Amino acid sequence: MTYTLENYLVGLHTGQWFGFDGEHTYANLVIHSDDTKPTEQECIDGVTALQTIYDNNQYQRDRATEYPAIADQLDDIFHNGIDGWKATIQLTKDKYPKGGN
Repeated sequence: MTYTLENYLVGLHTGQWFGFDGEHTYANLVIHSDDTKPTEQECIDGVTALQTIYDNNQYQRDRATEYPAIADQLDDIFHNGIDGWKATIQLTKDKYPKGGN
């Protein structure tokens, strides 16, 4: 996913408070409410921060696709106990370490 100016703006306020007069660029940003228009630098920094958070959490998305289904995890606990289940989960955690790529 690549974050955009629109992604950042949607997170600032609720409701229909902004729009664009043409392309979705800062120069074309129109404010339709009493809210103050953020500066261009605030928008750049906001988009950068969103993208950084997303990129730094890739390991979570990788883990989520590899963890066994909940039913399988419960079966693992039943047959192998909590320690056996932890060992199974740890394989995925080791494969995709927090903060790793």
